[in-house]
Amino acid sequence: MLETIKELKEKHNAVILAHYYQEPEIQDMADFVGDSLELSRKAAGTDADVILFCGVHFMAETAKIVNPRKKVIIPDMDAGCSLADSAPPELFKKWVEKYPGYVVVSYINCSAGVKALSDIICTSANAKKVVESIPKDKKILFAPDRFLGKYVIKETGRDMVLWNGSCQVHEIFSERELVRLKAEHEKAKVLAHPECEESILMHADFIGSTSALIKNVNETDDQKYIIATEPGVIHQMQKQNPGKEFIPLPSNDGCACNECPHMRLNTMEKIVETLRNLDNEITLDESVRAKALKPLNRMLEIV
Repeated sequence: MLETIKELKEKHNAVILAHYYQEPEIQDMADFVGDSLELSRKAAGTDADVILFCGVHFMAETAKIVNPRKKVIIPDMDAGCSLADSAPPELFKKWVEKYPGYVVVSYINCSAGVKALSDIICTSANAKKVVESIPKDKKILFAPDRFLGKYVIKETGRDMVLWNGSCQVHEIFSERELVRLKAEHEKAKVLAHPECEESILMHADFIGSTSALIKNVNETDDQKYIIATEPGVIHQMQKQNPGKEFIPLPSNDGCACNECPHMRLNTMEKIVETLRNLDNEITLDESVRAKALKPLNRMLEIV
């Protein structure tokens, strides 16, 4: 299968980008693996004619926004995102109109339609920096993740009006299980993504984006970690730190398999078929794409 993928990539001058939450075999096969910010940068700079995006729909849309002349495809068109789905563009537009004069900051985990209604985009890696770049006399709307928004408010001291959205993976981690694991593994360091609820973040030794969590593991001497984010990231942590131990934080139902069901729709078999047929193409209305590009570029200029 890997040889077939290699041949199809060469035939179509394709590049494969994969998010850290993909299955390990997809991460290992991809040309580049990263978080949302890293993948945005990679998509903007690629020379490939075809971008196969192993992630969810809004990520592939982002690649198309910055590469309108390239063919952007995704292994499964049903690979959506609960957070992006929580902010339909038509409802988001009405919400924005209720707050004239506010600067609209949207987390990259949103649709192209929401990006087009925004002033600047952020990721979990740069949300604090983006908000701090906004003049203090400006009022701010932040969407769609309310937990990330609350974390940024705490970190920056800025007052923001928050959209009431959340990630179905990060909102169901169990504080009770975290307390139990900390007691059981006293020397374990707790790493958490800022999309988690405050009840989880308050126990964390380090809070950061997916790439920041990996970097922390690489740069610290701790030998055991409790991971409060989608467990797909543990594959990279383990590859780069084979002597360390990683414990995924269970969800409220006690399952230590808190995987994103949307990310897991992508499979190696679907990748082969999509590369072979060049189907599942991402298309965007040009007026929406052009409007969405502006806040994305503002983000990339800052970071």
